[in-house]
Amino acid sequence: MSRIKPESIWQHDKVLPYILTRLKDKIREITAVEKIILFGSRGRLPLERWNELEGKDWDVLVQAKCKLKNAHVLVEPNYHLDLLVLDESQTKKFSENMTTKELFPLYELECLITKNEENGKFR
Repeated sequence: MSRIKPESIWQHDKVLPYILTRLKDKIREITAVEKIILFGSRGRLPLERWNELEGKDWDVLVQAKCKLKNAHVLVEPNYHLDLLVLDESQTKKFSENMTTKELFPLYELECLITKNEENGKFR
């Protein structure tokens, strides 16, 4: 995710807000953004184990009003991000049998972060 600090790729609290806000703004120029979902490695693992994924890319699915072909062109060079932009029906079909984490409009990580900070398990 980061061209400056590749070792920060798994630090979602530092990296995700930046890259996903920019990505959402780019997609909104074309079509409405309905959801942003993580799938793949991070979608399957509990938040506490994401540090095991250092150096691996992010798998991001954006649900929009319409599918965008070649969505990878929206990602800046040297960022580690696999991006799909699908409509609602395609998103449901694509993710029906996988574990995901929704990041927009629901932020499923927020409750995990708060819970873990209270228990002293995450930082």
